[in-house]
Amino acid sequence: MKRRAALALLGAGLVARPALSQDRTLVDSAGRKIVLRASIQRLFVAGPPASVLAYVLDRDAMVGWVRTPSPAEKAFLTGPARDLPETGRLTGRGDTVSLERLIAAKPDLVLDFGSVAPTYVSLADRVQSQTGIPYVLIDGRFASTATSLKLAGDVLGRAERAADLAAYAEASFAMVDGVLARVPADRRPRAYLARGPEGLETGSRGSINTEIIERVGAVNVAEGVAGSGNMANVSLEQIIAWQPDVIVTLDRAFFTTVKSKPGWSQVRAIADNRVYLAPSLPWGWIDAPPSLNRLIGLRWLLSVFYPAEARIDLRSETREFYRLFYGVDPTDDQLAQLLGGAAN
Repeated sequence: MKRRAALALLGAGLVARPALSQDRTLVDSAGRKIVLRASIQRLFVAGPPASVLAYVLDRDAMVGWVRTPSPAEKAFLTGPARDLPETGRLTGRGDTVSLERLIAAKPDLVLDFGSVAPTYVSLADRVQSQTGIPYVLIDGRFASTATSLKLAGDVLGRAERAADLAAYAEASFAMVDGVLARVPADRRPRAYLARGPEGLETGSRGSINTEIIERVGAVNVAEGVAGSGNMANVSLEQIIAWQPDVIVTLDRAFFTTVKSKPGWSQVRAIADNRVYLAPSLPWGWIDAPPSLNRLIGLRWLLSVFYPAEARIDLRSETREFYRLFYGVDPTDDQLAQLLGGAAN
């Protein structure tokens, strides 16, 4: 925000409210001391991962969505949260929220869930300083899910619910470890994550987009592309050279057309009919966004990669997750819709 606008906000009394006796101080995942009101009644989410975290923990406090859910997504969300307005995003690519618009929403808190790198700390500090609205950063690393849930629960005054969800997360990772203990390293698949309708966008090994695939023991073939941990566009020739055993895709168009795409028949996963479409409603099970929605993705990947060792009743597991996290009870037709991405 320009200096003139910031000064105008200060002059209007919209910044730097005095601390009240019932305020509380917490330390966020970036080590920042944040003064919060005793009760968070209005919650503004900074980006898509935070939208999932907020909906799961305290959907009644949300003032809006980063992006309005589609009708297909709303079918897996509960009201009245599913009908909240679009407020835009503060962080990441394509940020759309001005500080004036943020202040107009009158939130008690801005919540972000994801990276706590210096860039995000700087943004949080700047927004908090210029608006007077507390801005909390919660670590979004997959391995930190249980710890981050408990911290977010403390922030939002939802500690008991957060503890239940954290226990689910811990059990999920324990399940993965139990299955992997029964699968020798040489039987774990070499995997490629195909994004976009052409399947040529992927995440390099260590990226937030592929960490769930790596967490279940698969070897991400895209190592060192555009630097460790980044997204990259690759060529079909590279994929042929990598020869992945399995391909996981987020894109239905790619899933339904890949066999007819020139050259793809040379990829082992295509020849062996081992292309899997990840479920995506209301949020993706692999990423899109990389948030709590990935927890059910762990069970899905285990059932895809190691069906004999995992022995997972995926319909039952999916129903349990959607009840606990999303507050909805999927119908049989909805379960069939979610789990329809069988091997191709």
